[in-house]
Amino acid sequence: MYNCSYNSFFSFFSKMARLLLLLLALSTVSSLVQCNTSGLSRKSFPAGFVFGTATSAYQVEGATDVHKYGRGPSIWDSFIKTPGLEPNNATGDVAVDQYHHYKEDIDLLVKLNFDAYRFSISWTRIFPNGTGKVNWKGVDYYNRLINYMLKKGITPYACLNHYDLPQALHDRYGGWLGRQVVEDFANYAEFCFKTFGDRVKNWFSFNEPRVVAALGYDTGFFAPGRCSNCTEGNSATEPYTVAHNLILCHAAAAKRYHTKYQGKQNGSFGILLDFVWYEPLTEADEHAAQRARDFHIGWFLHPIVYGEYPKTMQKIVGDRLPKFTHDEVKMVKGSFDYVGINQYTSYYVYDPSPNTSSTIDYQNDWNAVFAYDRNGVPIGPRANSDWLYMVPWGLYKAVTYVKEQYGNPRMFIAENGMDYVGNLTLAESLNDTKRISYYNSYLGEVKRTVDEGANLFGYFAWSLVDNFEWRLGYTSRFGIVYIDFSTLERTRYPKMSAHWFQHFLR
Repeated sequence: MYNCSYNSFFSFFSKMARLLLLLLALSTVSSLVQCNTSGLSRKSFPAGFVFGTATSAYQVEGATDVHKYGRGPSIWDSFIKTPGLEPNNATGDVAVDQYHHYKEDIDLLVKLNFDAYRFSISWTRIFPNGTGKVNWKGVDYYNRLINYMLKKGITPYACLNHYDLPQALHDRYGGWLGRQVVEDFANYAEFCFKTFGDRVKNWFSFNEPRVVAALGYDTGFFAPGRCSNCTEGNSATEPYTVAHNLILCHAAAAKRYHTKYQGKQNGSFGILLDFVWYEPLTEADEHAAQRARDFHIGWFLHPIVYGEYPKTMQKIVGDRLPKFTHDEVKMVKGSFDYVGINQYTSYYVYDPSPNTSSTIDYQNDWNAVFAYDRNGVPIGPRANSDWLYMVPWGLYKAVTYVKEQYGNPRMFIAENGMDYVGNLTLAESLNDTKRISYYNSYLGEVKRTVDEGANLFGYFAWSLVDNFEWRLGYTSRFGIVYIDFSTLERTRYPKMSAHWFQHFLR
């Protein structure tokens, strides 16, 4: 029966108004696309070069009710429940509600001509307590997601952990601080290989383990919020302990995959690492910039390539830096088939020497100071996030550095993107011309690295949809698709940047 109430009419005209705004905002897309591609297109890249988008479980899935969906709490569920910690006390309880809208999102990927989708699996959706009883509702969800991707011609790229450690393991033995996590993570990874590996051929242990260790245990800004100045923690030692265990977790999972599953499943296993490019402010600051690179990407990439931490770290951190045993070196070294590089921004770095600070912590160990301009000229325009400057040449230098310092491993850009402020109107959000310029300029640098011999096989934009942006909540929008968080339906509206990609990838 048709409801003729006032609310129904209001809802109808509200939807019509939004549709009109959408049409008006997209009316100039065609001409905008033509003038911003600078001759770049899919054809500019080698045959088979992969283009995709990326998200993470906590940021998009929602469906957190343990009674209804079986998913247990992660350290992020617990961490952000502190009143006032998040803008507007935001949570990921509903987020983008991809749990219920996954078909709609995969259909968008197809419509926009993407090849692949990089998602993460929520450990607690599989094992609510981190170990033990399996939540088969969660397994069924990922089976549906993976099967629908394959049905629609979208290649799945699965990350086993994107920040969301099971709270139960943190309570039981300190989570990433406890060595037991290595065995528990390897068991969880093996369950995923066994359950989904017949269809998923692209695996990753962690997304940005450096962020987990540094922001979670040095500054306390991310979950679980530990640091020397926090209620609990030790910034001088815990970041290094956590990173060491994360590397061992990765290597143990890689060993399981390589020895038991890769031969019959014909897939690959890797890790996703963030890398800000650090440019010396002056010629005299090259050593400071190199220390920053060593403490950033070298912290994780150096061990899995060379079997040890960078010499710079060994010298500066000393006995606070854990050491790999002989057997661990054999397990860690070479424990990847490819590496994903998350590259967004670049900073100038200078040497503050002499370092007069008496504080001992991970960030202070760098003995390097960031600068965002040189002689009054900014390194690049700033996005909404205070850490994100748009510096396309930094991506070229970051990839070239990995190529030259780490033997040109098989790699891809696993994340790249920029954000707008979250409180713009729908029409303003759809008109994301700055994002188009960002992607166009960065993809030009991706092409340059490929042309110069970098073993780079793909590029993934962050992100497909606006989502829960960690400590910024919903005040930051990284998506090429707008999400209306004011509605229970979480209505999707492709932005101009989405249509730009649609044309670019046609």
